[in-house]
Amino acid sequence: MKFAVIGGTGLIGSQVVKDLNAAGHEAVPHSQSTGVDVISGQGLDGAVDGADVVVNLTNSPTFDEASPEFFRTSMDNLLAAARKGGVGHFVILSIVGVDQVPELDYYRAKVLQENILAAGSIPYSIVRATQFMEFMDAVMSWTAEGDTVRLPATPIQPIASKDVAAAVAEVAAGAPLNGMRNIAGPEIFNLDELGRITLSHKGDNRTVVTDPTAGMFAVVKGDVLTDRDARLAPTRYTDWLS
Repeated sequence: MKFAVIGGTGLIGSQVVKDLNAAGHEAVPHSQSTGVDVISGQGLDGAVDGADVVVNLTNSPTFDEASPEFFRTSMDNLLAAARKGGVGHFVILSIVGVDQVPELDYYRAKVLQENILAAGSIPYSIVRATQFMEFMDAVMSWTAEGDTVRLPATPIQPIASKDVAAAVAEVAAGAPLNGMRNIAGPEIFNLDELGRITLSHKGDNRTVVTDPTAGMFAVVKGDVLTDRDARLAPTRYTDWLS
């Protein structure tokens, strides 16, 4: 099968391309660096022409109120090109519990992306993943000050990006779900606890202070970013840290 992987040079996209090609398919990465722009539409028709499957892994450059317009425009342009090119399956990556956190602009934007895809005429699949292990350093940097990192006790279920990529590649190579599949890491942690584990492993002497008002995850209510019934990935957090 031939795959057009839009956003195929990023953290997840590059691994999806590698996984699909290793399985004997032809997966071609496309991004701004290869001349494809999902906002202007430049290069899209050529990128998806002849592809059996489009995997859209592009992401908004900001997490603020501008993100909905990014996903609206990019999806409209991509779906139009995919229809013109006769694509039979369209795949996106989203977030477990994304529809349960309307307080976050970016999460509302991802729900919009899901809805645009589901309302279209092309058979589709949505893979929802829990929070990436690779993002933990960034999450701590948002609320770090001096020797202190403030984090809420929000429950999360971290997953390694390689496991996300493997799941996306598997779904993309299969029959369209016309729905969604949830994937998650094998363990659930409170975010403040995860911060302490991370700093301890790195030999970082900063202190994690539990603060229910700190950072973007402070607005998350309950355990909506976890899913015990999801397909569980194999990589445990301490093994990933090692």
